[in-house]
Amino acid sequence: MIQLYHFALSPFCRKVRLVLAEKKLEVELVEERYWEASSEFLRRNAAGKVPVLRIDGATLSDSGAICEYLEETVPTPSLLPGDAAQRAEIRRLVAWFDDKFHHEVTSKLVYERINKKLTRAGYPDGANVKNGVKAIRFHLDYMGWLLDRNRWLAGPDMSLADFAAAAHLSCLDYSSDVDWNRNEGVRDWYAKVKSRPAFRSILADVVPGFRPAAHYADLDF
Repeated sequence: MIQLYHFALSPFCRKVRLVLAEKKLEVELVEERYWEASSEFLRRNAAGKVPVLRIDGATLSDSGAICEYLEETVPTPSLLPGDAAQRAEIRRLVAWFDDKFHHEVTSKLVYERINKKLTRAGYPDGANVKNGVKAIRFHLDYMGWLLDRNRWLAGPDMSLADFAAAAHLSCLDYSSDVDWNRNEGVRDWYAKVKSRPAFRSILADVVPGFRPAAHYADLDF
């Protein structure tokens, strides 16, 4: 049995869950309160971060490394399609969302409003929240620019770049932090990704103490 140690509102865990589901790999989800830094969990990943995947007798950490492993060992369907140039663009956009978008948006909104309360790390920083609200507009506009030129974010085919972006946006959408009226192209793109069978378990997530937005699981939002 494949096991994924995860936290429901971690975009990095959600990205891995989407890849596992798209490749039709059955997985046991193990909720991990990573902030408690238990000795058992630290033995799995000394960095104390999720996700951690147990598969084929190996214990893997870091969402990027996990996704690359799954792509190499279960190549169909490919989430790094195309030639070398397209694969480079996919990897660039994955890094964009997992680094720049995460730093400027996800960490400023989801982490401030939800994670801080769950981990008892204090109250939300108003300045951070304000900066996150401002930054997401830029990122939505950039995504719109990409989608004006491509069917999917990185080219003609759905890829890991789409899952990375959707993982972050789904966390933000849980708390209604995405203005879907800002860009029709982005909204239509997210509706396509959200409607995939791989997304079903994510739309069923409920974080204790935080109710999802009314439209969160609605495919016709």
